[in-house]
Amino acid sequence: MSQHLDTPAGEIESYMVINCKEKETVPTASDTHSPTNRPEELNNPQVPEEMQDGTFAEPPHTETDLERLLKDLGLEQYYREKLSLSKILEIDKKTINDEPVKCKLDIPWYFLKKLMMVNVTTRDAICTSVGEPNCNEALETLKLNFDEQLDSANTGNGLNPLDIITTLFLCSDGFVQQEMALKMSMCQFSVPLLLPNCDTTQCTLMLWAMRDIVKKYRPQHLLESKGFIEERIVHSQLPMVSFVRLGECSLSKSEILNKLLSSSQQYHDTFVHHNMECGDSPRKISNGLTEITWYLPCGNQNMDIFVEPVAIANLHGDIASFETQFSFLCQTSAAVFVFFDNLDFGCELLMNQNLKAQIFLVGNNQNKSFNSSTLMEVATKLKLTNNNIIIKTKQKNNAKFVKCLRESVSNVVGNSRMKMSLEQMADVAHELGILVDENSPECQAGKQKADAITEVIQDILKYKEDQLPLQGEIWKELTLLEMEEFRLRKIGSENIEQYKSDLQVQKEELRKKQNSYDMSAAMTCFIDAISSSRTERCYFLKWMRMNLDNLSCLKLSKLRELYKEKCKGSENKEEIKEIDRQLSNSSLGTEHFFRDMGQIYEASVSLPETDPYHKQLQHLPKLCAQLLLDGFPLELVDGDASNIPLRWVSDVLSQLNDLVSPKNKIMVVTVLGVQSTGKSTLLNTMFGVQFAVSSGRCTRGAFMLLIKVNEDVKKDLHCDFIVIIDTEGLKSSELAQLDKSHEHDNELATLVVGLSDITIINIAMENSTEMKDILQIVVHAFLRMKEVGKKPKCLFVHQNVSDVSAHEKNLRDRKLLLQQLNEMTQVAAKMEKKEKNKSFTDVMKYNPDTGNCYVPGLWNGNPPMAPVNAGYSAAVYELKKNILHLLGESEASANNILEFREWMTSLWNAVKHENFIFSFRNSLVADAYMRLCTEFNKWKWEFKKEMYTWVTKAETRISNFGTVAAKSATSDMTELLTQLKSEAASVLSEWETKLLDNLEEYFKQTEGHVHLVARYREDSANSAKSLRQELENSVINQLTAAADIRRGMKELDEIKKNHTTVIEKAVCELIDECRKKKVEMTETELDKEFDKMWSETLKKLSFSEQKPKDVFNSVSYCLITNLSAKGSHTHKMLSETSIKDCGLEPFKCKDDVKMRQQIADSIIDSCTQFVAEKVGRNYDYHDAYIQEMLHIIDESLEKSTDMNIDIEFEVSLKQHICGFAARDFHKMHLKFLHVNDPCICLDQNKEKFRDDFKDVFHERDQCQKKAAEFTEQCLKAAVEDFVNRSLGPDIIDEMLMKEQFSTRMSFQYSLLLDMLSDGKFDDFYRYCSSYESYVKEKNLQQVKKHFSNSSATFEFEDKHLKSRINSINDAIKHTKEKKCGDLKTFVEEICKELGDKLVISQDALGAFMILNNADQDQFAHWLTVSVEDMAETLRKKFKNTPFETKLKRLHVNPENEIFNRVVGCGHRCPFCKVPCEAGGRPHTEHFASLHRPQGLGKYKFIATKKLTTYMCTSLVISKETFRCSQTKYQSHPYKNYKEFFPDWNITPDSSLEASDYWKYVMTKYNKDFAKVYYAEPADIPDSWTKITEEQAKVSLQESFMIKCHSS
Repeated sequence: MSQHLDTPAGEIESYMVINCKEKETVPTASDTHSPTNRPEELNNPQVPEEMQDGTFAEPPHTETDLERLLKDLGLEQYYREKLSLSKILEIDKKTINDEPVKCKLDIPWYFLKKLMMVNVTTRDAICTSVGEPNCNEALETLKLNFDEQLDSANTGNGLNPLDIITTLFLCSDGFVQQEMALKMSMCQFSVPLLLPNCDTTQCTLMLWAMRDIVKKYRPQHLLESKGFIEERIVHSQLPMVSFVRLGECSLSKSEILNKLLSSSQQYHDTFVHHNMECGDSPRKISNGLTEITWYLPCGNQNMDIFVEPVAIANLHGDIASFETQFSFLCQTSAAVFVFFDNLDFGCELLMNQNLKAQIFLVGNNQNKSFNSSTLMEVATKLKLTNNNIIIKTKQKNNAKFVKCLRESVSNVVGNSRMKMSLEQMADVAHELGILVDENSPECQAGKQKADAITEVIQDILKYKEDQLPLQGEIWKELTLLEMEEFRLRKIGSENIEQYKSDLQVQKEELRKKQNSYDMSAAMTCFIDAISSSRTERCYFLKWMRMNLDNLSCLKLSKLRELYKEKCKGSENKEEIKEIDRQLSNSSLGTEHFFRDMGQIYEASVSLPETDPYHKQLQHLPKLCAQLLLDGFPLELVDGDASNIPLRWVSDVLSQLNDLVSPKNKIMVVTVLGVQSTGKSTLLNTMFGVQFAVSSGRCTRGAFMLLIKVNEDVKKDLHCDFIVIIDTEGLKSSELAQLDKSHEHDNELATLVVGLSDITIINIAMENSTEMKDILQIVVHAFLRMKEVGKKPKCLFVHQNVSDVSAHEKNLRDRKLLLQQLNEMTQVAAKMEKKEKNKSFTDVMKYNPDTGNCYVPGLWNGNPPMAPVNAGYSAAVYELKKNILHLLGESEASANNILEFREWMTSLWNAVKHENFIFSFRNSLVADAYMRLCTEFNKWKWEFKKEMYTWVTKAETRISNFGTVAAKSATSDMTELLTQLKSEAASVLSEWETKLLDNLEEYFKQTEGHVHLVARYREDSANSAKSLRQELENSVINQLTAAADIRRGMKELDEIKKNHTTVIEKAVCELIDECRKKKVEMTETELDKEFDKMWSETLKKLSFSEQKPKDVFNSVSYCLITNLSAKGSHTHKMLSETSIKDCGLEPFKCKDDVKMRQQIADSIIDSCTQFVAEKVGRNYDYHDAYIQEMLHIIDESLEKSTDMNIDIEFEVSLKQHICGFAARDFHKMHLKFLHVNDPCICLDQNKEKFRDDFKDVFHERDQCQKKAAEFTEQCLKAAVEDFVNRSLGPDIIDEMLMKEQFSTRMSFQYSLLLDMLSDGKFDDFYRYCSSYESYVKEKNLQQVKKHFSNSSATFEFEDKHLKSRINSINDAIKHTKEKKCGDLKTFVEEICKELGDKLVISQDALGAFMILNNADQDQFAHWLTVSVEDMAETLRKKFKNTPFETKLKRLHVNPENEIFNRVVGCGHRCPFCKVPCEAGGRPHTEHFASLHRPQGLGKYKFIATKKLTTYMCTSLVISKETFRCSQTKYQSHPYKNYKEFFPDWNITPDSSLEASDYWKYVMTKYNKDFAKVYYAEPADIPDSWTKITEEQAKVSLQESFMIKCHSS
């Protein structure tokens, strides 16, 4: 069995030996002690053993080297399915930890991780730690064992880097191969030219893999002009010099090549060689691998090794074994250098080749097998000259030998006409049966489609105009119109709304113009191509990108260089402007095609939904979303038009969300910085992505890319994808002035900072002025974000800082940076009118020590031959880890894709306004605010409900005070009141704390975007404290009033009790008298006797007359006290008019100002209702009622800040209200006195006394009757009263659960929607003119509507009824257990048990107690039965009582409580009078979601008397002025309204359609409003007349940020 032993030292090969006995494969390797070891010196390897029959055993199927290697590396699956880029680039555990390679399975991933970050140490580290000894073995190694030392070289356990590279190329798809080749080339590693397919003799030309390598160099002929060549290396016509080995060779070919290509100052391992780490490991599968690299001159003759470019190819393995590869090199190279030791068998091989290349023989004279005569023979046959033979002799050291080789290569390069591009080599490959990687059907299909589009391009500018017309001037005009819509800079003296309407018409015309174009041939082909299969689509886009880059590269490179040159001098301003325009015109990339696709889509969407063109293009966003998932960037901001095609990008993101849901959480990383500072390169290195970076291409606008997050780190990063946003460079102020791009830079920075979770600020310390300009923009962006509730983190990256001690040395620079940031923050804060921000750290969390990263320069030496600096990769990797760490510990939860879309839309709309902060509206913020309000409202209502329940119990205790039912041990009412006030304070404090704790917990959560509403936290806390104060005042007033009324009642109760005792005594005497007669008395006689006794007894009783209070006087005193601080004029007005004479006539404002009259009418309505409620309760009058009412008036007047409320108006209004209130309270007081008159009370009980007298006289059993009487007279009324008291909160509870009452915004939305659906003018009129009374009425209607047809009220009543029946039964049971002496004590005990649960009438109880001789046990039995009967009776009553009647009996008024929830602070917009919707009271800022035309608030033009169509949301961005009492009737710009109304935030409309609701209403009811307002109808803008009811509804949803199902 022959074995091929041709492995040279330095180029180790493995071979397999089959041991037939053991039936196993034994890997062996040649000795690797030194490069000069000869194979012959090795021991003979084992050979197969002969069997007994003389035949050799056939080995069974054994694993091939490739199979074994794939298994060792864990790549079997990928050999079949191929690794994709998305798999390699996804963020996983390996990305964020630094663990070294532990086993062979880690090697490929470690290699790829480092390679994707362009780390030049990628090949070195693949054998670290693999197969390290364990601890015991480590101890053993301390003992000296010389044999082991000598033997250790044979333990080839490591893997050769070439095997790893070959395996990875074999296991990767075309895109990964391309990426690997590109990154290897950047590291100045050689890349595979011919890749062996290890299991066969077949190999593949890696043409596609090298297509993306672009090189830039300066050959000799361009030295003077300082020009350069930049092109794809596969197109470069270069001489190729190949290096091969024939048989064994003691010289390390690869190492010599590295020296050949390296300068004396800087050695670099381009090729893997024997003396590299792991280079001595046996090669298992990479023999036959041919690698290529390029030497490209930089144009500096002192540095260039070769002055012309040259390709260097290196075939690993013996050419005798790889004839095909050798033939290929012979036909494509200018020269082939054959390294040999012995030429005995080589001549024939060399002669047989179809030689197009010069042959050079390179031998080692020092090797034993070197034979000079054989060399002579071969040289003669090949007709070689001395120049073609290079021999390494003893006298020629390595340096001389390499110099000699260099000269030969230089001669070849200088004189050769044999130049061939890699593309041309494909033809040679085909002839030799070598596969070409780009011959796959998908690649070819993609190429054909791309070529069909790009090969017709001659003039780029003309092509764009013809084939991509929609993104040109039309799109730029649309952009300008959109900006003007938001800024109104050219309005002149036109009517604002008509002007905006005209802008809308112009936009529609431009969209029509876009739709008038047929889809161009190029766009048809493009859309067709990206609609193909995933792989073909990816190939097509790659080909497109490369073809387009090739087209524009040359021109753009030159222009870009010129641009940089001109920018250095400030006098070339016009030239710079012209170059910038040319750059834009000459640029053509795939983004231009996608841009046109976006415009085609946006134009089609403006067509009716039924239009076939509209339907036909609905699939485009999904295509683009799929591409995002495939790793292609999406253009967010069109850098040429400085605009976002919002509809297009939004729909793409919606489709993306549909594709990935529910795994749709994203975190965003953005980079910002000056032009050409390597931002894109930084992102590409950090994340392995491919943002355009060639010198002719500069990022314009902003692009986003998606990177998947692996399952193993999702829990750390809390997201499914990371979005990377790359932006165009910000310009220095000088350059920005030229093209007016300063605004664009500010907009872009604000947008990307607002979208990002982490913003990387790429700055260069060397240019401080430029840096200041950039920082100014960045600080503005961060300040704006802080104000709208978003707090991205920021990292400053300082590039080109190479010193290891940079961090310490730059301490001073960091301090300087922070100082500059602080200064800029103050300037920015002043400009944005947010002066409270004094330092950068006020705006965001920033630590100068941890928030800065220093990155050395990208290249280690001078390009084009410099590899990427290892320090650059390492620093960027640290930055990447830091970023991922910061993302992981982010307080805010990740946005999902739809939320990101929402941020983008709202940020961009706000950015279009001149004043960003006051123009920002966002549905996520609105949603978070709604949630906060909803939760806070729930807590507030729970607090109120708890206090209401507590007050009910306290009032019950007060009402039962001084009676048998009294719970309190004290007999002093003042003491009881003090005790209750103390209890109240305790409960209030407990609930206030609970509310504040809830708030604290609420803001701790990470879900629900709570951080966006952090600025409302203080308002909410103040609201909680304010509520406590409000409730405390209310509780104390109620307790005081109840105690005072009870004190008055106590005297009456004593009188009644004494009278009852006298009557009872008289009745008892009468019974005795009648019994003494010993005669059977008839009923008539008994009645006669009783009547006689009754009359005589009443004559004996003294009934002192109840003196009524002077209610008028009390009310007057309260009013004087209320106005005491208002001065002497007030006192004079009060003394001139008596309260009795006030409130008799309807109130009329003296100056007839309609707004004042409205305010007065609204306050009068509220007070009338308040008085009616108090009168309806049949209580006695108390001054607390008037004080409460005056408080209501004061609060209402406070809200009317925009009206000039003078003292005369206030006094006359209060006198009027107090006048009618005093009359009603006076009547109430007299009625109370009448009802509680002792004489009347006695008379009412006369018949009861008569019945009891007869029962006792006849000695009848009274148990059943008395039980029924006690239940009917004492318990039933008390239970009913309790149910009525408890029902109010239940009704409110039920109503507040409805979505429309959850927050003020929800209420406004549902109310306006109902009004629109009902379509009644009166509703709109009342809403606009008397809002509060209208809302109360609507609320009452809602309550009645909900409960009139519902069993809910009965369920509530039954629940409370059951609770009181249970309390009564418990009281009976407990009292029975106490064994009371008599029935009177028994009943008193029951009353005591119920003392804090029911208010038991003393009159009824007193009447019940007399002449009571019932048996205690019997009574208890019948009482239980009566209570059950009573329950049944009450149930029937509750069921049959109309809801309207129930409403009148409630102690808490539902519509008032709902009104307080939905109306809030009551402040109105100072211009259009819409109500404020802010949650909580008090709050620092008023706002409304939807403002309306001022004409609806009765504003009209003075000259024409026509109603005005102006809207505040337009006025605040216009040049118009306003006048009012606050401005002392001086004209003042609307833009600066905050100077007079600092508490109001009037946000401009987010779109022209946002206020369609009120435009529709005003258009529809224009004449009706004019009639009721005594004005002329408004001039309605044309576009308003086209608004439909459906559009009005949609605008309502948009204004209130209501999420529709379609979104």
